[in-house]
Amino acid sequence: MKKKLLFRTGVATVLLATALFACKKGNQTAEVQAVSSTGISASTLKSISELGFSTTDARKVNGGYLVEGDILLTDENLTTPSTSPNLRIAEEEQYRTTNVVKNLPRTVTVSVSNVPTVYATATQQAIARYNALNLTLKFQYVSSGGQIQVVGFNEGPSGGYITLGSSGFPTSSGNPYSQIQMNTNSAAYGSNPNVGYLTSVLQHEMGHCIGFRHTDYFNRAYSCGGTATNEGASNVGAVRIPGTPSTADAASFMLACSNGGDRTFNANDKIALNYLY
Repeated sequence: MKKKLLFRTGVATVLLATALFACKKGNQTAEVQAVSSTGISASTLKSISELGFSTTDARKVNGGYLVEGDILLTDENLTTPSTSPNLRIAEEEQYRTTNVVKNLPRTVTVSVSNVPTVYATATQQAIARYNALNLTLKFQYVSSGGQIQVVGFNEGPSGGYITLGSSGFPTSSGNPYSQIQMNTNSAAYGSNPNVGYLTSVLQHEMGHCIGFRHTDYFNRAYSCGGTATNEGASNVGAVRIPGTPSTADAASFMLACSNGGDRTFNANDKIALNYLY
């Protein structure tokens, strides 16, 4: 997720067991970096490309390789084959990863630690938004030890962008990704964060945790601006959800870039969520 201001971001994977996502704000797409400055071998870049991801601006980070602005591919992601189709709503709409949460119906617990109170309030509001849809997948706020843990980190702008938050995809065993990291630096949300804005980012990150990719997956420029960028269709195909439109979706909660406001589920998001859960 990005915000169309002075910063930038990226999120998603197709062939994965777990992947780490980051939501940032900005109006620039990633620029190509030389391999010599990324620390990534040619063979690894080839593997990333073969999975359907762009190698533009790819770089080595702790735990794996950061691609497309905010997608962290682990070594497991690069070697684990996929057995599930990729889900989409038309050309520029809703997508899921190859892994989703299994053993439904079930309730996933969510806890918060090391963040200001406003982040906890926003987490509870994001949970309420999901539970109001009456899905077979529900969430429950707990004081500690949640299956998804929202934790804080403090990181200022760097290289023209700032990370708003990060999360990942479900595991191959069917559990949701276990952590959402939220930036507590004042440059991310201001000195007095807006609860609605925080809620929308957490709602977006929870979407990744249960298997959703960006809505404007085929053309990130739709919400981020700049040069059109395709996140990659991978080699697993795609299945359009019946009853959804074939045009771009301007209000989806899973758009790659944030508009800086409180964006929640639109009608097509609800169709996609009900289709999966």
